[in-house]
Formats: sequence, C-alpha cells, structure tokens
Amino acid sequence: MAGSTIEGRHIHIRTCHLCEAMCGLEVHVETNEDGADEVKLIRPDRDDVWSKGYICPKGTTLGHLHHDPDRLRVPMVKDENGVHQEATWDAAFARAEELMAGVIAEHGKEALTIYIGNPAAHNYSISRYTGLMMGLADLPGPIYSAGTVDQWPKNVTCWTMYGNQWRIPAPDLPNTNFIVVMGANPHASQGSLLACPDVLGELDKVRERGKVVVIDPRRTGTVDHADQWLPVFPGTDAALMLAIVHVLYDEGLVELGHLADRVKNLDVLERLAAEFPPERVAATCGVAADEIRTLAQEFAAADKAVWYARIGTCNQEFGTLASWLPDAINIITGNFDTEGGLMWGKPIAWSATLQDRGVPIEFGRFHSRVRGAPEVMGQFPVSCMAEEIATPGDGQLKALVTVAGNPVISAPEADRLDDALPMLDCMISIDNALNETTRHADVIFPGLSPLEQPHYDELLWAWAVRSAGKWSPPLFEPQDGRPGEWEVLLRVGAMMGGIPQEHVDVKAIDDGFFAAFAEMGGADPAVALEACPAPGPERLNDNAIRTGPWGDRYGENPDGLTLESFKDAPHGIDMGPMVPRIDEMIGHTDGMIDIAPPYVVADVPRLEERLSRSNDGLLLTSRRHVRSNNSWMHNVKVLVKGKDRCTLLIHPDDAAASGVADGAVARVTSEAGTLEVPVEVSDEMRPGVVSLPHGWGHDKPGTRMSVAREHAGVNNNVLAPGTFVDVPSGNAAVNGIPVEVAPA
Repeated sequence: MAGSTIEGRHIHIRTCHLCEAMCGLEVHVETNEDGADEVKLIRPDRDDVWSKGYICPKGTTLGHLHHDPDRLRVPMVKDENGVHQEATWDAAFARAEELMAGVIAEHGKEALTIYIGNPAAHNYSISRYTGLMMGLADLPGPIYSAGTVDQWPKNVTCWTMYGNQWRIPAPDLPNTNFIVVMGANPHASQGSLLACPDVLGELDKVRERGKVVVIDPRRTGTVDHADQWLPVFPGTDAALMLAIVHVLYDEGLVELGHLADRVKNLDVLERLAAEFPPERVAATCGVAADEIRTLAQEFAAADKAVWYARIGTCNQEFGTLASWLPDAINIITGNFDTEGGLMWGKPIAWSATLQDRGVPIEFGRFHSRVRGAPEVMGQFPVSCMAEEIATPGDGQLKALVTVAGNPVISAPEADRLDDALPMLDCMISIDNALNETTRHADVIFPGLSPLEQPHYDELLWAWAVRSAGKWSPPLFEPQDGRPGEWEVLLRVGAMMGGIPQEHVDVKAIDDGFFAAFAEMGGADPAVALEACPAPGPERLNDNAIRTGPWGDRYGENPDGLTLESFKDAPHGIDMGPMVPRIDEMIGHTDGMIDIAPPYVVADVPRLEERLSRSNDGLLLTSRRHVRSNNSWMHNVKVLVKGKDRCTLLIHPDDAAASGVADGAVARVTSEAGTLEVPVEVSDEMRPGVVSLPHGWGHDKPGTRMSVAREHAGVNNNVLAPGTFVDVPSGNAAVNGIPVEVAPA
C-alpha cells in the first residue's frame, strides 16, 4: 500500500470520495491495544497533483464513517415480528430471492422497481455496476433515482442541445476572468457538476483578475467570495436569463466566435428573448432592470467569462429552462468550448455513461399509472413512487430495491413514501445504514466502508477542470467471506430478472459484461480478458484507462497509461488543463449544437404565465451546510455537534410580519404538510424567501443511527408537494414552495 510509517503510525495516501472536489488525503492509521487498526488522523495530502493540500471538514471524518458502531457490517433480515436480525450472506440472499420470486410469480416484473441514491456515483463498485444490475433485472418499467430531485433538467438540456445527457460542460474556473454563479453554493458543496479543488479559493483568484457575481435568494457563504450579490426570487432564474439574452441581441453583443458554423436555431432563441426585456421581468425576478442590463453588458465585454448554474436552477419550477439558458448565454457570447468559458472535461479514464448510444431523443414514451406523469430518460418523478406503491390496481409496485439512498428523507412528500413502503411485499436495500428508508427493508445487504475498497472516481472527471486521475488502495481488509459490492448488485439484479441464484455464474456474467465494456472502448475483448482475468470493477477501471486518450491500448502504445501507472503514482497523474472538444463531443448526427431545442423551448409559454403571478407570500428554499452531505453524514458526531443548523432562516421584515422571533418555534405550512422548527432571523435571506436545510428528520423509530437521532431536526421534504415539478424533466421543485409561517 502507498504511504509511509512514522513512529508506529502508517500514513496512507487516499482520495476523498465524498464529492467532486476529490481531495487528496493523508490517512494516519495506528494499531490499538486490542491489535486492531484505527484511523487516528486525516489531513490533506500536500503532494496531491490535483488538490495540492486542500481539504474540507467532511473529508477529515472518513475514519469516523469507517469505525461508526452503527454502520452495518453483516446482512440484516426482518424476522416474523418485523425486527431486523443479523444473518449470514447465504441466508440473506435466500430470503431476498424467496420474496422477489414470490412477487414475480404473483404480479409479474412490472411490479418491480429500483431506486438509486446519490452516493452510488461516488462508490468504486456501485458506480460501475448499476448498469449491469439493471441489465440483468430487465425491468419493463421505469426506475427511480435521486436524479429527479437534483439534476434531471441538466441531463435533458445536454441531451437535446448536444446529443448526450451526461456530456455536461463545466466552467474552466482556473482560467476565467468573470464568472456568474447562479443557484450554486460552493461554500457548502464545493463544485457540483464541476470538479475543481478549493472552488472558493479559485473564486478569490477570479476576483483578482476580474469579477464574481452570485445570483441566489440567500446571501450564502459563497457571496463572501464575490463582488456582487443579486438576490433573485426562487423559480425566476429563467426569466432573468432570457432578459440577459434579450439585451445581448438588442445591443448587438452576440458573438459566437469559433462556433459560428456549429450552432442552429439561433433565430428561435432571438425571437423568444425578444419577449423578455429586463423591464418586463424585473418585478418577477426581484432584480432591477438596470442591474440586468449592466450584467449582460459586463459579461459580454469580459475577456474569458463563464455563466455557471447548478442545483438551485435544477430543482425549481422552471428547472429545464434555467438549465438550458446558462449554456445558451455562454454560446452566444463566445464563451463556450474555449479557455476560460464553459468546456467539457477530458477524462483519462472514459465512462460508459458518456458513450454514444444511438438512441433517438424521445420523451414521454409511457406514463405513470396513477398520476399520468410522462417518462423522462427512463424515469418518473421520484414523488410518483409513493402513489405507485399505495394505489391498488394492475401494475401496482410490490417490490423495491434501493441502492445507497434514503428517499424517506430526500423525496418530496417524504411522509407519504414513509407510509407507503410497509405496503410492499418485498423490499431489498443495499446500504451501510439502518436508516429512515432501509428500516422498512426485508433484507439489507451492507456495502463496504469507503476505506475497505479501492477508489478511482468514474464519472466525475468528465466535468473536471484538468485531465487528472488518482487511484487509492483499500486501507482495511473486508470481513472474510463477504462478497464484493459489485457481486451483490449482480446477484440482486439476477433475482429481479427471475434468474435462480443456483444458476448465477458470477464469473461468467462478469466476463461477458467486461468483454462488452472492452469492445465499447475499442479493445479486443479476448486481449482484454487475458490481460485482466479477475472479475470486478478493477479491470473495468484498468480498461477505461488503457483505452482512454492517454492509454496503452493493451500494448499498442507501450508508453501509455494503465491502472498500474496510477498504483505507482499515489499522488495522482495530471495530463493538463481543459481543451476545446466540440468535434468529439456533439452527438447529433449533423454535428450541430441545437441552441433552442423544440422540446425545451416549448416550456417558454409556461414561464410567460409566471410573469403575471405576484410574489406575495413566502417562498421556501432548501440549503446545505459545509459540515453536511445531504442525509448521510449526520451520524458523525464531530460534524453535527455545536449550534443547531436545522433552523428556519427568515428575513427580519418577514419575521415581524409573521409574528415569529429569533430562537422561537415557528409553524411552517405548505399545501403538502406542516412542520414546527426553530427560527433564525437573518438578513442573509432576501425578503419574501425563507429557508430550511434538507437531509434532516432523523426521528423515526426502528433506525440504528444514534448520533443522528440526537440531532433529528425536521424533514423539509414534508413540505414539498409531489406534483410540484419542472414539467419538461419531471424534476422535483423543492425550491420556491409557497408556505405560510406563524408562531407555533
């Protein structure tokens, strides 16, 4: 293992797996008096080629996650009294197969579905094997995921504009001189769909070179690293950006540069923007017309500018329009696919997710049984899951598999889902925690601790500001006799596909999967199989490097990279900055960017109707904290101790009008539900907008999260109406929810 030993303490070099920052760590391990190895200290790896010594508070707690006594280490199976008991792997697989086979026999495979949570994207096995799991399951209907809460609009716009839903461009932050940060808060979350270490430090450097503008209903910590804050009303970002486009055309500031012959439907964009002058949208957005005009002029005049928008623009009423327009603004100002603008990353190791599938762009191929919600990229809104379980009739969901997710906390109308899950005939969870969701599972298969497995991020490098890569070996050996996470996914997928476990040849299935993967990368499957015969994710990782832009192609390029190259370079390998890539990234057959996709712009009339709606009353937004990571870091005592962070932020004027005081308890009510929560009066909120953090509500019985229960907080998703969605994508609108606030 990479590292060194100093005074009896072994120092391991590792990459943090928690977010897109991918920080390099030194993990200090000692053997305790009982002979067991313990993580004693985590600090930044100053020699890391990527993060160069940067780290956030969450990255220092990986040892706490590993040693957490509440973490599941063996399978759990519900007994006849509904109590989870420890079980052997064989017994757990047998019970899961028994339940799944019963559902298939009685109701057919249309009664089965899967929910994939956010942590799956950051896991060495799960990120690479959910595709195989779903392929083996061969479900006739949709699946559900956290994607329809946090990013589906961005996937829709990338598919329609560029021809691939995961080819998401990111800001070339180290080289830009002017950046607009809209609906993103790097102070709490680092980059989102942006891989860059120390984003706040980079913003400070941009200020030295030019200007940083933050557009957000709340004066977040990111605003401390900006020159200007524009406090917009939630859900009106698209109207503001159409006004920006209006000014760019109206004042002759449009300049496509090298994209002049690569963009179509410019006339459609200009025609739509003509109806949105700043004066028309100012009252709706809460931003003065002259401020909108000045921003458009400054952005167009800047040398190397970029408009960056993230989760706050996705999970709102007009998420697709608000995800489309940042790219359009970058394109028509010559700040796309060029240094300092919006660019595509160039990963050393490619991801199957980014490959061309040759699938025509088509939405609404089928509709949900109860609500009639259209399918979008194979998924329904996650809020549909509760009603599809609870409503009797043909096609009623009877079996659910959850993978690394906690939708009872993270899904809109979370209380309805909590009530619905006990109605299932079969629920299987692949998860490390007995949490608010998995407490309903009949069988829980625990995953590995992050420190018990290797790590090399699979998809995140696709939106990285440099072409780099890092591999980390496991620090601790998993318990003897337990299968790898990839094998658990394979076996559960086979069960859902109706394949008896005794007929599951794990090695043969994985060989076939790997051969197809190798062929996708342009390699001879026989050569690839001979080079890497052992099953599992490591050979997928190796193949993606070998057949990537700097790979050895199994000996064809002897000086090229392999996974072994990274094992020999524990601090990582860096192949340089972002480069223009349009010729290889556009997936449309005509090679053109569609700057006004018909499916997207069809939603503009709905936005126009919003302009006639007043901003009376209060609108609720969510928020994150630098010491929190959705719902899955709240069992770490060092992160949740101290001041209560689950509070209702409210502007002093709104607090006075509502009759609530700082430190008192308020009742917050929406059409979906009611919560009581402590009040925090602060002028960091713009008037008319209040904020609750998401990821809390750890007060459910039957969980095994002792620290989180002591800091339960309230679940803001109880207030989120399930039918309040961005129409084109089906993404939940958890920002901009109308609420009433009163003393409790």
